[in-house]
Amino acid sequence: MPDQDADSPKSEPSPARGDLRAAYKTNIVVIGAGQAGLSTAYNLRKLGLQPGRDFVILDKSPEAGGAWQYRWPSLTLSTVNRIHDLPGMQFADVVEEGATQVRASVAVPKYFAAYEREFDLPVYRPVTVKVVCDRGDRLRVETDRETFSARGIVNATGTWETPVIPAYPGSERFKGRQLHTRDYRSAEAFAGQRVVIVGGGISALQLLDEISRVAATIWVTRREPQFHDRAFTPDDGRAAVAIVEDRVRRGLVPGSVVSVTGIPWTPALKAARDRGVLDRLPMFNEITEDGVRWPDGSEQRADVILWNTGFRSSLDHLAPLQIREEGGGIVMAGKLATQVSRDPRIHLVGYGPSASTIGANRAGGAAARELAAYLGLA
Repeated sequence: MPDQDADSPKSEPSPARGDLRAAYKTNIVVIGAGQAGLSTAYNLRKLGLQPGRDFVILDKSPEAGGAWQYRWPSLTLSTVNRIHDLPGMQFADVVEEGATQVRASVAVPKYFAAYEREFDLPVYRPVTVKVVCDRGDRLRVETDRETFSARGIVNATGTWETPVIPAYPGSERFKGRQLHTRDYRSAEAFAGQRVVIVGGGISALQLLDEISRVAATIWVTRREPQFHDRAFTPDDGRAAVAIVEDRVRRGLVPGSVVSVTGIPWTPALKAARDRGVLDRLPMFNEITEDGVRWPDGSEQRADVILWNTGFRSSLDHLAPLQIREEGGGIVMAGKLATQVSRDPRIHLVGYGPSASTIGANRAGGAAARELAAYLGLA
């Protein structure tokens, strides 16, 4: 943390544990410096707020790039879903147009780092937020380093840190390996093995395509995937976002966007279909020592089960604030559904309808403006 001066957060003693720790006082803490966090920080600066004095940006990763820096090497700019520009700077200004074979884990961090420099957005990293607690008119943000006292927070922690692996009978006795999408590095690690690939999203299909070239694959999904030949349009995107937004405004857990939009046929997917790779099986109901078993008693041997079953929002550090409903969702309000209804001092960007690169951009701006207005800062 930089030395305190006239433009730095003030400090106050810690009331929670009776120790000598001090809390740096500021108006807003932005938690996370991925697309959503940087968009929020940019818009806070645009409102005239100064980083270090009026707001601080905390990030868990050691380098710029958010979750992108951890993506598998074969995810290049030609295979990733579109990377949307952050406000005020084009991706093409940093990464040469046409560089389709550059790893996303290299290109996006390069872009984010340049963005932080260009707009003078100092990110305090690596720092992990452990817990956020209510302290009356302020929120106490405790990390593995300093402690902060804020009037409001914008949480932009994404989902990468909380992969979802559903519980299935027999899981504990499986002798092979069970991995999640976030563990994947290369298809070569599975060469010559039998791999059960679970999931019907874009990532599952890309990994299925890659792994099937070097290993025997069994593809299973809970629902029949919906493929379509038509191009994905802006209207499709808006319709999908509207459905998710409606859910979070009613306090329901956000649904899957793919379940709304379906999956477009790409040349790679058509080639995989022609190779017989997309012969999908319904979800098994039990895991055995050597593989998986279906309700009719049929079995498949497997060396690996690769769960491409998504992520959930990384919000455990907000648990003491009790913002969730009984069903696990959060009632959201505000122009773009970023404001927590139970506590308007808290905005979640990258949650629900803003859980996409373009959605995070717009939501970051809305959250910055709404929170600054609520706190009387703009």
